[in-house]
Amino acid sequence: MPYSRAGLTPAEQQMIAKLADACHLMDEIYLRQSDLGGWALFHTTQNADLYRLFSINGSRWDLVDRNSPVIGEEPLVPGHELYPFGTTSAVIEQYAAVHPDQKAALYSPWTVVRSAPLDLAPALSQPVASVAGHLFTYPYHEAYAEWVKPIAADLRAAAKLSPDPAFAHFLNLRAQALLTDDYYASDVAWLDLKDPKIDLIFAPYETYLDGVLGVKTSYGGAILVRNEAESRKLAIYRQHEAAMQQALPIPAEDRPSKQGQATPMEVVNAPLRAGDLHYGYQAVADNLPNDPRIHAEKGSKKIFFKNFMDARVEYVILPVAQKMLTPAETKDVSSEGYMTGTILHEISHGLGPAYAHVDGKQVTINEAIGPAYSGLEEAKADTTGIYLAKWLVDQKLLPPTELNGIYASYVAGIFRTLRFGTGEAHGRAEMMEFNYLLEHGALAQGADGKYAIDYAAMAAAVGSLAQQLLTFEAHGDRAGVEAWFAKYDVMPPALTRALGSTSGIPVDITPEFELARGVRP
Repeated sequence: MPYSRAGLTPAEQQMIAKLADACHLMDEIYLRQSDLGGWALFHTTQNADLYRLFSINGSRWDLVDRNSPVIGEEPLVPGHELYPFGTTSAVIEQYAAVHPDQKAALYSPWTVVRSAPLDLAPALSQPVASVAGHLFTYPYHEAYAEWVKPIAADLRAAAKLSPDPAFAHFLNLRAQALLTDDYYASDVAWLDLKDPKIDLIFAPYETYLDGVLGVKTSYGGAILVRNEAESRKLAIYRQHEAAMQQALPIPAEDRPSKQGQATPMEVVNAPLRAGDLHYGYQAVADNLPNDPRIHAEKGSKKIFFKNFMDARVEYVILPVAQKMLTPAETKDVSSEGYMTGTILHEISHGLGPAYAHVDGKQVTINEAIGPAYSGLEEAKADTTGIYLAKWLVDQKLLPPTELNGIYASYVAGIFRTLRFGTGEAHGRAEMMEFNYLLEHGALAQGADGKYAIDYAAMAAAVGSLAQQLLTFEAHGDRAGVEAWFAKYDVMPPALTRALGSTSGIPVDITPEFELARGVRP
């Protein structure tokens, strides 16, 4: 991933250098959240293969191979380094019931949980013996102060170099947020940016590391340089996001209005990523922030990483489609169709219910659903987005000639993701989607092992699945979600055999950032 200085002033290049310094420090935090034992190995190993595998996954477990260990036999720890080893959701729930005054801190997205004070357990966490033991919580800004403080200084230094006053204001607010774990004001300022030339993702946002409660966030970042020509093409989606919300197949009370909310969208190149955007699955788009308060009041920002998307289509999507789909469907797969599906996926992360309603109470959806939330939310965004593609065609906002290309590119993307297995949230989501589409006749496997798409059946199948997943979120139906995934999150032997034909195709890209090699103005 090259770092192009084209169109960047000397001050902007100096600012990007400061942001790169902050990204490198963010990696240090993320690796301590992910796998302390692996982090130690990473810094001491002389084995080039182990070093490379850890630098891809950010842990000793292969995120694109069902979380299998890349060394030894120790299984993945569900809570990584966010909880004491051995902690389960039942332990937390029981402890919170006995100590209700600690529940808010235990369930906070920005605390680490320990079974001993940090000064007594500075390295690996200790096992939780029983609910009778004591649990300690520490705010992220305290637990990771060694790195958070210099990161905040880097952001403030970058703000002084920015020729964009609004972006400088955001950087200063984000620096303060990192020191307090209160991201509300800086998130609002981020959404209020008007088509920034240079932008930045930089916060603990996603919950992919938390396999215990599904609520604790991991640090992730990316430097973004706007692609103006491609960004202008997003106007149609920006203009109609509120109408898309109202078009969803769920009751009106579960479709809070998006009218008048900010819907910033941008196509960018990312010359550097950090933390959870750097390791494992390489996202081609993002929809942030995840705070339901921000969604309800302001909306969210959709970001499309063009350099990552182009690489994925070229090196993975098209080769996989040629192996897995019949020639008739393969010809419909395109970068344009994949881009449209990705855009609608990210828009759909911000659509649907803002909160779940459980026993008459309003709770955040991820807290209500628990560890299955990440997979559910990814599947909801997939299917809702493809459902809305048909709606856009019906509203004459997209030409009908594009619909089959969107469907075919979506299915090709499923096959790409299924090569991760189901240990990762996106893989688990799309395994379920595949089985549902197969069950409802939208996909069928031929004697040659390749799959055909029934375009006429696709709209109904995607619509019914989107409705079900949106309803799970609205009701906070944890048991329903777990039963649903138990039924559909199983790879059929015929699919396993078919995917064997793709063994010579890369599973994903591994970005090598020029900017990570110390490039300076």
